[in-house]
Amino acid sequence: PRPCDSFCPQNYPLYIRSVPTENELKFHYTVHTSLDVVDEKISAMGKALVDQRELYLGLLYPTEDYKVYGYVTNSKVKFVMVVDSSNTALRDNEIRSMFRKLHNSYTDIMCNPFYNPGDRIHSRAFDTMVNSMMMQVC
Repeated sequence: PRPCDSFCPQNYPLYIRSVPTENELKFHYTVHTSLDVVDEKISAMGKALVDQRELYLGLLYPTEDYKVYGYVTNSKVKFVMVVDSSNTALRDNEIRSMFRKLHNSYTDIMCNPFYNPGDRIHSRAFDTMVNSMMMQVC
């Protein structure tokens, strides 16, 4: 089970997706609590984050069953990914690559003249990319 979430700078969700959907509420809680850790990491990195253009925040925190990873864009949009702890095939560079794909797809949405920044994301192309990414790691 892996949720993939995107939050605007005000921390309300723009996109939420989880597979499978049976424990979706538990994942939503996990992801929302991780936003505090994201904010802590951003403030701790401060100017270094901007200077190095390092958007990947890495492992936010591990739980017994899951690992929670974070990424923040230059415009302070946050991406959070929860991965099953038993999945040892995923390395840090694969997670980083997945976040880059999410960021690129998000940028494509932002370039759409019919998308209002801050609205929930309703895009078939984004859904397809997220689904293929989630199925690839299952």
